[in-house]
Formats: sequence, structure tokens, C-alpha cells
Amino acid sequence: MTRVKRGYVARKRRKNILTLTSGSRGTHSKLFRTANQQGMRALASSYRDGVRRKRNLRRLWIVRLNAAARDNGISYNKLIQYSYRNRILLNRKILAQIAILDRVVLSSIVKDISKKL
Repeated sequence: MTRVKRGYVARKRRKNILTLTSGSRGTHSKLFRTANQQGMRALASSYRDGVRRKRNLRRLWIVRLNAAARDNGISYNKLIQYSYRNRILLNRKILAQIAILDRVVLSSIVKDISKKL
């Protein structure tokens, strides 16, 4: 059987994993086995926390919209319901930014929505 020399393939794979974990402390960035375990754990945590971050941001937008909508005499539920009925294509993120940056525009949107119904 012929001899297989796979030095650069294995080195390339190990180097990729070590560069992934280069910001870790101690052996987590220097030794391959622990770096490999730490890298897999970091990627899993990154995915999980990315999903959580999206969830938390949506919750924040909803809270901000609810507070701004109640200042204008309407509930959050009715604001979203009326905006869908009137085909206003602004999502919660944009509406929350409008609520923070320019309350006059949001109040005009709410008046326009409630006037049409």
C-alpha cells in the first residue's frame, strides 16, 4: 500500500480551528484539542444567543410601541391590527424607531389609521 502524506491538509484544518479560537485565553487558543472543543462550544453559543437577541429586540420594539401607542389613546394590539387593515407596510422595528425619534409622525400615523376605520 502506498504511503499517504497529508501533512498540509491536517495542518490547514488545525490552523483554521486555532484561528477561530485565537481570542480565547490559555490553552483554549493554543492546544488543538481544547481549542476544538472551545470552538464548537463558541459556535453553538453564538447561534443560540443570536436567536435570543432577535427575540429580545422584538420584545423591546413591542414595549416601545405599546407605550407610544397608549400615549396616542390606542393600544398596541389595535395599532398593529389597524395598520394591517390599512396596508401600512412598516414593521415593528421601524415603527419603534419612529416612536422614539419623532413622536409627531407616529401620532399622525395613528390618527390616519384610526380615521380610516
